[in-house]
Amino acid sequence: MKEQSRIPTSKVQRAARFVKTGAKIGGNYVKYYTKRAFNPQVSRDTLHHDNATDIYESLSELKGSALKVLQMMSMDKNLLPTAYTERFQMAQYSAPPLSYPLVVKTFQQYFGKGPTALFDTFSKNARNAASMGQVHEASLHGKKLAVKIQYPGVADSISSDLKIVRPFAVRLFNINEKDLDHYLEEVEGKLLEETDYALELQRSVEISQQCSHIEHLFFPTYYPDLSCDKIITMDWIEGKHLKEFLLTNPSQEVRDRIGQALWDFYDYQVHSLKQVHADPHPGNFLMQPDGRLGIIDFGCVKIIPEDFYYKYFSLIKKDILDNKVEQDAIFYDLGFLFDQDTEHDKKLFKAIFLEMIELLGRPFHHDAFDFSDDVYFKQIFNLSERVSNMREVRESKSARGPRDALYINRTYFGLYNLLNALGAKIVTRKPAWLQMEKV
Repeated sequence: MKEQSRIPTSKVQRAARFVKTGAKIGGNYVKYYTKRAFNPQVSRDTLHHDNATDIYESLSELKGSALKVLQMMSMDKNLLPTAYTERFQMAQYSAPPLSYPLVVKTFQQYFGKGPTALFDTFSKNARNAASMGQVHEASLHGKKLAVKIQYPGVADSISSDLKIVRPFAVRLFNINEKDLDHYLEEVEGKLLEETDYALELQRSVEISQQCSHIEHLFFPTYYPDLSCDKIITMDWIEGKHLKEFLLTNPSQEVRDRIGQALWDFYDYQVHSLKQVHADPHPGNFLMQPDGRLGIIDFGCVKIIPEDFYYKYFSLIKKDILDNKVEQDAIFYDLGFLFDQDTEHDKKLFKAIFLEMIELLGRPFHHDAFDFSDDVYFKQIFNLSERVSNMREVRESKSARGPRDALYINRTYFGLYNLLNALGAKIVTRKPAWLQMEKV
């Protein structure tokens, strides 16, 4: 894999890279429409492929928030053509890594010495590289370790990067700009947290200890003495990422065991801890042949406010679904509906949100759920596509829904996608207050 010897860190350098990428995309559209003028049957597949390649290659060199947005988009498989999702998924753990001299420079800055002076062995080449940092293999006193190193300058460029990446997101998401601004404001706060490795280390230790009782899960041990503001050291844990794991053709029993561990992990975090590992992309999980699941990277954790939690999850309870007065009160409280909405808009948006709630809440209405059901996922994807193409939605003057819901929805959607890829059939455990009549 090609290594980078430097990362553009100034606003001017990064903006210039975005402008250059925009010019390439413009050229791709010119080529596409020129071909189409001579042959109206020309597919947009080549256009999507060329655009996805140019965007990924440019932003992967910038690292940081620009690349992280691509990673998040790759999780939302219903929002983008296949060419984009396949390319952007590389941002999860296969981005171009930094060269070894830059790694040494980071160690010298924070430890006053290079990595070979801290560890018995240290790999010069990164084993994995993603949007915010890369991982090297090391050893000390016979113990194999994973050392995560944050890319230089990513924290300082988050705000400006998101402003520059916004036009790409508007075009690719086909999303209401008010909703996108609402979304990016929450994303900016979370990305800033992801660059705080002291906070990540604290959360990693706390959540892994609190979830250690969950069957078939395992976590690395973390080493504060070998960690700092930009470096985290932990045990190296073995396992395969989802795509490689599925190539081993695991049995249904093993798929179900991993799927159950995933569901139980998120169920306990959301409903008991009220804080959740909110970055459920395949690069953050390692799967073993016996059905054990390793959890890594607690950089993105969503704290769930108590008041929001009870209002939001009560919407999937049957007694609330049957009580229109209480249901409307929650919709207004959470910002799904507004007093200034026309009657037409109130009816439209309420119907949309009820359909979303029914679909995304469906697993909660059963004692067990088969996530291999592609018909169910097609319904979710079709709803998303239909809603994104509605003129009233695109032109709405207000962002809809609470900001707290953005990462919760993303977390569940990411979880559902993982369970679907596994083809897992699981017991949908849930807290007592959410127990409901089954359908």
